[in-house]
Amino acid sequence: MLTREQVLEALHSLLDPEFKKSVTELNLIKDIMIKEDSVSLTFIFTKDDEGYQNNVKHAITNMLGDKGISNVHIRFRAITEHEREQAAAVANPAPTAEKKANGMALLSPESNVKFIAVASGKGGVGKSTVTVNLAVALARLGKRVGIIDADIYGFSIPDMMGIEDRPVIVDNAIEPIERHGVKVISMGFFVQDNSPVIWRGPMLGKMLRNFFSEVNWGELDYMLLDLPPGTGDVALDVHAMLPESKEVIVTTPHATAAFVAARAGAMARATNHDILGIVENMSYYECRKCGEREYLYGRGGGGKLAEELQTELLAQMPLGAPDNHVSEPDFSPSVYKESHPTGQMYLELARKVISKTE
Repeated sequence: MLTREQVLEALHSLLDPEFKKSVTELNLIKDIMIKEDSVSLTFIFTKDDEGYQNNVKHAITNMLGDKGISNVHIRFRAITEHEREQAAAVANPAPTAEKKANGMALLSPESNVKFIAVASGKGGVGKSTVTVNLAVALARLGKRVGIIDADIYGFSIPDMMGIEDRPVIVDNAIEPIERHGVKVISMGFFVQDNSPVIWRGPMLGKMLRNFFSEVNWGELDYMLLDLPPGTGDVALDVHAMLPESKEVIVTTPHATAAFVAARAGAMARATNHDILGIVENMSYYECRKCGEREYLYGRGGGGKLAEELQTELLAQMPLGAPDNHVSEPDFSPSVYKESHPTGQMYLELARKVISKTE
């Protein structure tokens, strides 16, 4: 069975008509899925022409056919403005110093980027699920969004968003992966075979700083940081690095989860970070057949936490999972579709975040 790298190598000679470079170098081939003798992928086109797309389909089918692939499924999608900027940067690389300055500019006092740290007192409450869906919802509302997966020991964002690509280095700067309109960087991109990260505190802080200084983020409106649960080294580094960061705290309705989450809120208060509000996750389970709600983890934890921290209960998200299917070209295990009721709830959460930060 072919590997993803072999598929990209097979398509390397295919040139983009606008930038005159290989579509693989320009990162215009995405979402590659391989199953025995079949390959599905997304082709991002810069030229919206049916004849061109037919030629591309024919060329890719032949190129992969030469490698023994008999079934090729291609999903065509128009290039986004951010992807066009990335492709232009590959075709006409800017000086290295300028790209590094771009990453450091995110941390400068003059930066207009709004930092939102998503925190929880304990693991297993759905903090990362809230992070990815809030980020995607902000992007759907037209915002330029990035995610730093700062949970360096327990990184999960790439898998949750269905990201199979890896960052490329252009002129000594790392290009983040874009998925659902969100730029993403994670420790998960830099380890092999889901290996554990065995580091002490200072190394964690250095990696986190590299996520800012060594990555070409471009222009952003929002940067979300998925923090590790609790109040450890990474959370302390984030609070020190980003004194203007806002915070969203995630809990479940269970009294103990809310009690533990209060510690994360107390840490934000102690470091003068504004708390935007509380997201109560797994608030209830709604029966698909009868519509009746069951409160499996109790009730009231999020509201009590919001009252204790003198902030707002921003949302109460139901227990469930996206109705995505693995065969979909843009499959993401944890991202709700915009049309899904929970996807609509995340859009409303994003609107509240925008109103509180802008």
